[in-house]
Amino acid sequence: MAVNDKQRRYLKGLAHPLKPVVMIGNAGLTEAVLAEIENALAYHELIKVRVSGQERADRKQMLDDIAEKTGADLVMIIGHIGAFYRPAEKPAIQLPR
Repeated sequence: MAVNDKQRRYLKGLAHPLKPVVMIGNAGLTEAVLAEIENALAYHELIKVRVSGQERADRKQMLDDIAEKTGADLVMIIGHIGAFYRPAEKPAIQLPR
């Protein structure tokens, strides 16, 4: 499910005060990290992920890979942090139309 611009702005506002729940270090995007991101998305719907030790292009590519592999929408990127949204089976976040 792709979010539109209005929904993306709404989700950015919700994501702003959140702390990163998953940190990616020098080992990169491993299966264990992906599993943890899947668990966090299933539980929270909207999460932040911190990517450390990478160049800007590598960070962007890694965040795009996370979005593709988890089926989540990359809502925002600020520095080393990316925010992802994936609705749960029973969504707690009601998106505007």
